[in-house]
Amino acid sequence: MSEVLENKIKDIQEKLQLLLKQHAALKKENQQLKDALAEARQQVTEASKLAESLQHQLDARKYSQALMDPEEKKAFEKKINGYIKEIDKCIALLSV
Repeated sequence: MSEVLENKIKDIQEKLQLLLKQHAALKKENQQLKDALAEARQQVTEASKLAESLQHQLDARKYSQALMDPEEKKAFEKKINGYIKEIDKCIALLSV
């Protein structure tokens, strides 16, 4: 009877060791996936900033070359005025 009990305890210990190894492997994989996700998010942020910068450059070139139709020109001027208002607000906040 005790031999059967010892065998069952050994089986449980082996299964526990296997579960611990699997847990460690999953933990490591989870961390790698978190790191990859953080890197991907960083790349998306950088790509978004680059796209915005390029759009601003394109808008500036259109404006400087007078290639805008009247509607585009009004929209561009509205955007510029919005930026100026935001800058003024920031300056006011810094002055306080």
